[in-house]
Amino acid sequence: MAAKTLNDLFVDTLKDIYFAEKQILKALPKMARAAQSEEGKAGFLKHRDETESQIERLVQVFEIIGKPARGKTCEAIQGIIAESEEIIEEFKGSAALDAGLISAAQAVEHYEIARYGTLIAWAKQLGLKDAIPLLQASLAEEEATDKKLTQLAQTSANVKATKAA
Repeated sequence: MAAKTLNDLFVDTLKDIYFAEKQILKALPKMARAAQSEEGKAGFLKHRDETESQIERLVQVFEIIGKPARGKTCEAIQGIIAESEEIIEEFKGSAALDAGLISAAQAVEHYEIARYGTLIAWAKQLGLKDAIPLLQASLAEEEATDKKLTQLAQTSANVKATKAA
């Protein structure tokens, strides 16, 4: 068996985040429907649109490296999405629902931030200059979404969840 290289790891991780983004795209409308605040609903739908763009950028990265855009099952993102579904079920109708949804969404964002950061570092190492700005654009969106989620939690969702306790 041939020795695995950083390039193999890059491709494997690219497939992982591609799969993850596709799963997230399916989960975001459910989270938007479950959210109680209009601001939360709008935020999840806005991020759905960003996720579509992120998937398009990943397809471009696959094209740059001459590989078909294919995902590889990502157990981590499936687990995080399953947790968000549990929160929706267990906290439906409660004042804590939006705080829980934000928490689940931030777990997704942190996973994505880690993956994109790693892919950027490896793309630099591998000399994939055309892939770097595509990956950086997605990383910047994920970081901005994480900040917006924190702000929404601190100014609204956590406050409402506390008052109802």
